[in-house]
Amino acid sequence: MVPKPPGAGATNAIRAPRLPPLPHLKVKRPNRAEINPCLGIMSTVLGCWASSGQASAACATLEQQLRICMDAGRPKNMKKNTINYHLSRMYPNIIGPHKRK
Repeated sequence: MVPKPPGAGATNAIRAPRLPPLPHLKVKRPNRAEINPCLGIMSTVLGCWASSGQASAACATLEQQLRICMDAGRPKNMKKNTINYHLSRMYPNIIGPHKRK
């Protein structure tokens, strides 16, 4: 006969933790707008102006880069995030069998 390891009896069985009931799965605001790419250049231009004056020749290249960035605009075709759709599809598999109300 093989001896049972400690805790292997029916009374001492380790049970998986139970999750609290979830009404639904959802990620809040998954389609957040991206950070403005011109923000870094703009802060560099402002720092340059603060250190050497607004009409300084040293800041001319940074000002030109900022103008190019601002004129480029943002892409219009942002893809919508589908995480909430997939979470709602998988929710019945996650919660397991349950009684319907």
